[in-house]
Amino acid sequence: MINLKEKSPKILVVGDLMIDHYLWGSCERISPEAPVQVVNIENEDIVLGGAGNVINNLKALGAKVDVISVVGGCEISDELKALLNDISVDTQYLITQKDRITSKKSRIIASHQQVARYDRESTDEINNRSQETVLNSFKKIIKNYDNVLLSDYGKGVLTHSLTQNLIKIANENNKKVLIDPKGLDYSKYKGAFLLTPNKKEAGEATGINIIDDASLSHCIKQLKNECSLEVSLITLSEQGVAIYDNKLRIHPTVAREVFDVTGAGDTVLASLGFSLACGYNIDDAVKFSNLAAGVVVGKIGSATATLNEIIEYESSLNKSTSDEHIKTFDEIKDLAIDLKNRGKKIVFTNGCFDILHVGHVKYLEEAKSFGDVLILGLNSDKSVTVLKGEGRPINPQLDRAYILAALEPVDYVVIFSEDTPYDLIKLIKPHTLVKGGDYEGKEVVGQDLADELKLVQFVDGKSTTKTIERILKS
Repeated sequence: MINLKEKSPKILVVGDLMIDHYLWGSCERISPEAPVQVVNIENEDIVLGGAGNVINNLKALGAKVDVISVVGGCEISDELKALLNDISVDTQYLITQKDRITSKKSRIIASHQQVARYDRESTDEINNRSQETVLNSFKKIIKNYDNVLLSDYGKGVLTHSLTQNLIKIANENNKKVLIDPKGLDYSKYKGAFLLTPNKKEAGEATGINIIDDASLSHCIKQLKNECSLEVSLITLSEQGVAIYDNKLRIHPTVAREVFDVTGAGDTVLASLGFSLACGYNIDDAVKFSNLAAGVVVGKIGSATATLNEIIEYESSLNKSTSDEHIKTFDEIKDLAIDLKNRGKKIVFTNGCFDILHVGHVKYLEEAKSFGDVLILGLNSDKSVTVLKGEGRPINPQLDRAYILAALEPVDYVVIFSEDTPYDLIKLIKPHTLVKGGDYEGKEVVGQDLADELKLVQFVDGKSTTKTIERILKS
């Protein structure tokens, strides 16, 4: 993966904004008034939905985002603007059409089951004045962005005429337009860079039932030709993503465990837009979006994926790429903050780990059991020599780091040169600090910085020193 951490592309989102409203509760009885469940509401959440979820995903990746849309003259619009302000997205390009109602979808959930949903919204097309205002704003600011994402939820903002005009203006300014389509008439999207329909949507739009490779090939080519796309793309759920420019290829999915596919389409659109704006080619962009979607479907509800999560996820899929697990002080500081923000329990331990043996592995396995993420502070060659004497270490620090990073229990390795790992522990502030059982009754460096200290007993007869002694005797 190219280094995207320093990238912050500017992306413009146009489309249907809405609010997703969740009412969480429990249900233990039936109403005496009617044969319906009585839900006792215990918690309530409001989050951005529709094009707003695309924005959330872009912000999570580190993009600078602006949005153009039309909202209603109602209190829901005020809620919406407050949610956008919370993530530092400017609302100056939101046009108010007083006779409309901004979309708000309320879901009542009891015992992890959705028992009811009620919607407040307008779905008719925005009026000519609103369309003209959107177009004028778009013309004025389009040159400031790397690309444009259109998020169509069929709520009336992206009319046929407006969509075609937006694409025309973007193309004239050499800006890629990526679209999450809706409905059966894809002629409104003609001239875009790419669309992101799923298999069902693509089949309905083309009238082609996708049942095998031949029908998939027919459908994806027809979409490209009829819509004059640079790249034709169809998402295939667990099968991955198919793309066609002058050649058909399928990039397989990378999701290991699926909990909820809600909002996965928004993640695909956002991650494609982000990675293309950062200079990825289409194949690498699709691979990146697959990783992002793999992170998101492993969460509950409309979710987002950060760059750190995607990098971590990619590394977990191919643990042999140990380099990804070896971090600098600066990298581990940022990563620790991100992990804590995601509710992960961090475990820290340290040591020389010169000649790896079964005692080391069992120690690390037990250390990892105390939390979600194990960060290992590794003594540098210089500090090992100070601790163990001349002739040590046997294995240089980078070799030791690489081998440790390849172990299943170890998530990250950080090399430190100081006499003690105190500065590193202070940087990470782990929840749990782990040391060997020989520290029983002793002061452990850094224990004042962790929530708890755990001591792990060593395996009898297993040590690097004893291993070296056996080698010398043989």
